[in-house]
Amino acid sequence: MTRITVTVDGVPYTDEVEPRMLLVHYLREVVGKVGTVVGCDTSNCGACTVHLDGHSVKSCNMLAVQADGHDVTTIEGLATNGELHPMQAAFHENHALQCGYCTPGMIMQAVDLVSHNPNPSEDEIRQGMEGNLCRCTGYHNIVKAVAAAAGTMSSQRSDA
Repeated sequence: MTRITVTVDGVPYTDEVEPRMLLVHYLREVVGKVGTVVGCDTSNCGACTVHLDGHSVKSCNMLAVQADGHDVTTIEGLATNGELHPMQAAFHENHALQCGYCTPGMIMQAVDLVSHNPNPSEDEIRQGMEGNLCRCTGYHNIVKAVAAAAGTMSSQRSDA
């Protein structure tokens, strides 16, 4: 067993974990963040995407011990004071989900994309989201949601 200390959604956790435990399983089974889902276990689908120190990572492709000393943000950590993050709201408002299984990973990847490119074109959104797969939507409304959220997030930054 290995002792790790990880901050998840602003809360510090110190736990003993098996050195081979995947971050996605640590988040779900130890910390209780079940919004981070297991899709493929091979890093192909992106459903397990979280932020590590503000950058998106596929948590099924990373060991929990690699997150030691780092900050992890999950889909549960995006909303503040009960208010949806602009990306979460945009996905809802633009009907960018059907079954919803891929949605947490899509949103986490989209937030990272927009944080690095505040005004992405449709092509840049499609390219930036290409590591996250959806079997239901056809992606059109996902692209619309990311573009809408980018505008909201940009105006919030300029208001601050």
